[in-house]
Amino acid sequence: MPVKILMPALSPTMTDGTLAKWHISEGDTVSSGDVIAEIETDKATMEVEAVEEGRIGKILVEGGTENVAVNAVIALLLEDGENEDDLSALDEEPSPAVTTSEPATSSVPLELGTVASPPAISASEAPASTKNGERIFASPLARRMAEQAKLDISAIAGSGPNGRIVKSDVEAALSSGLPAITSSSEPLMTSVMAPYEAEYELVIPSNMRKIIAERLTESKQTVPHFYLTVECEIDNLLSFRKELNAKADNGYKLSVNDIIIKAAAVALKKIPEANSSWSEEGLKLFKSADISVAVAIEGGLVTPVIRHADAKGLEEISNEMRELASKARDGKLQPEEYQGGTFSISNLGMFGVKQFDAVINPPQACILAVGAGEQRPVVKDGALAVARVMSCTLSVDHRAVDGAVGADYLACLKGLLENPVTMLL
Repeated sequence: MPVKILMPALSPTMTDGTLAKWHISEGDTVSSGDVIAEIETDKATMEVEAVEEGRIGKILVEGGTENVAVNAVIALLLEDGENEDDLSALDEEPSPAVTTSEPATSSVPLELGTVASPPAISASEAPASTKNGERIFASPLARRMAEQAKLDISAIAGSGPNGRIVKSDVEAALSSGLPAITSSSEPLMTSVMAPYEAEYELVIPSNMRKIIAERLTESKQTVPHFYLTVECEIDNLLSFRKELNAKADNGYKLSVNDIIIKAAAVALKKIPEANSSWSEEGLKLFKSADISVAVAIEGGLVTPVIRHADAKGLEEISNEMRELASKARDGKLQPEEYQGGTFSISNLGMFGVKQFDAVINPPQACILAVGAGEQRPVVKDGALAVARVMSCTLSVDHRAVDGAVGADYLACLKGLLENPVTMLL
C-alpha cells in the first residue's frame, strides 16, 4: 500500500496551516531527509523533510492551499516494487481535510470598489455541493473523472460506503449518457459597487495576519487588562551605551532595546510575582526570565525569545537579538525560538511614538510598551531642567498580577534604566 504523507504539526498548538509550496512533483524519487515541501504557520515558513524513501505517486493537496488540517493526507508515496496501479487505493481515501469550507482566495488585489466574483465551481469541488440539502461525498479519482467528462457529480448515484461516489459510478454514468454541465451556468456572485461606500482596495490577509487578528481579539475580550506608565530619564543610559560601544572595537553594537531587554529581565528576577501567567489550574510563577521581543515583519509581527536574559551579558543579548530578528524577517524562525516566553516587550520608540498601550500576548501576564526617548522639561532639586525622557507602559493581566505588584515592577525597572550600572549588582 502507498505510504501516506501527512500534514505535520509544527508546534503543540498547531491545528492547521498553509501548504505553501511543494519541492517535488509526481513521479520524483525521494530519500529520507530530502526537503519535499514548505509549510506556513502563523509565525514562519518551515521546511518538511521526507521520512521514508520511495517515489511520489500522487499529490493530493496542491501548493498554496490554506487551512490544511494537521494529519490530513497531502500526498502518497510509492515504495519499492509499487507502481501506479497501487494508487487505486485513492478511490477509498477521503478528501484532504481543511478547517474551513470556504474556497481558497487569491492574494491578487481586487479592483477598486468591487467585490470579487469567485471562480465557477468545477466537478472536482463536488464535496462542497449538495443534493436535497445533503453534502455529496466522492473520491478524488471520481471527482477528477467527472470534471474531465464535464459531468454534474451531484446527479450521480454513489455505490461506495455511505453513498460515496467512486470510480465505477462515474464510469456507469458515462455509459448511461448522463448529460454534461453546460457552460452557460449562472455565476454564483457578480461584481457589485457598494452604493454609499468609498473606493477601496481589498487585500486578502495572510495566514499570519488571520492568526494575529484572532489571538489579539481573544486577548482583549477575555484578559482583564490594566495599564501603568512611568517616565524614565535615560541620559545615564545613553551615556552608558555610548561608552560600551566605544570600547567594543566593532565586536558588537548595543542598542537601547538591548539594554531594555536586560533591565526588564533583571526586574523580573527582583519582582518575581510579575513573571507569571494565569491558568485554569492555578497561577504559574516562572523561574526563568524569558523575554519575547516584538519584531515587525512583512504581513505581521513575531516575538522571538531571549531566554534567561537576566543571566546574559549585553553583548550576548545584542548578538542573539540581531540574529533572531534577521531570521524572523526571513521567515526562518524555528518554533523553539518564538514559543514559551514569559514576558513581552514592544518598542515603537524608533518610529517616534511617544507612548502607547500594548495588547497582552497570552498566556503571558505582562507586556511592556516602550516609547521614544525625547528631551522634556523636568524638575530637579526644585529647578527646571531638560532631560531625555522615555515613557514605559506596562499592560497587565489583573487575574495574575495586582496593581501593587505592577507598580513595584515598574519602579524597579525605572531604577535600572536610569542607573544601568546597577544591573550588574
